[in-house]
Amino acid sequence: MNEQNPPDNSSGPSVILPARKLGIMSRLRNYFFTGLVVAAPIGLTVYITRWFVELIDTWFVPLIPSRYQPDAFLPFDIPGLGLVIAVILLTLLGAFTANFFGRAILNFAERLVDRMPVVRSIYGAIKQIFETVVSQSTTSFRDVGLIEYPRKGIYTIVFVTSQTQAHFGSRYGLDLISVFLPTTPNPTSGFLLYMPREDVTILDMTIEEGAKLIISAGLVEPKKLPVKVPAAQSPANPTEGS
Repeated sequence: MNEQNPPDNSSGPSVILPARKLGIMSRLRNYFFTGLVVAAPIGLTVYITRWFVELIDTWFVPLIPSRYQPDAFLPFDIPGLGLVIAVILLTLLGAFTANFFGRAILNFAERLVDRMPVVRSIYGAIKQIFETVVSQSTTSFRDVGLIEYPRKGIYTIVFVTSQTQAHFGSRYGLDLISVFLPTTPNPTSGFLLYMPREDVTILDMTIEEGAKLIISAGLVEPKKLPVKVPAAQSPANPTEGS
């Protein structure tokens, strides 16, 4: 008896099998998880926002005398009244500390805190955190760039901190710009690099899109394809410092 081998169809056209139909339980499970993904961020956002507003109200609404509170002449509560009061008080505090007299009082109070062993450590850490957050929100990065790192042929995302000629470049005759190379998935840590301007490619991408790309390890990509623009031709390339 001769053993017959099955025909070899490797060189022939591939057969595309139809997609396997899902059962009713699989569809219901997929619908459930889809609804969960849609509803969970909305619900958590509403819950956290409401909790924050109610917390601020419990702190600042009692500062108003009881006879002047809205509950005394309105049949309903006004949510967010404490948040409005907090914004007004913080604005007034900032205006007060911006002048000479307010800064003198603040410096005197900080000198007193520096003499307290435990309190000065807590105050210094909290102050540094808030100063870092506020400074990053007011002086954000300029552009998102692409460089070859850690070797030729491998590219990574960087944030351009300044396209003016760096101090080292102006002193030694080098056309350098400063970039921040963040780490994934924690973009708050990274490396400060001074690179030749022509080695940095500016991407048509916002800072938020670049941050999402780094935090998600490449899973959340920008909606539009980044267009490569040489750093020397970038609109953010100022002539200052030349």
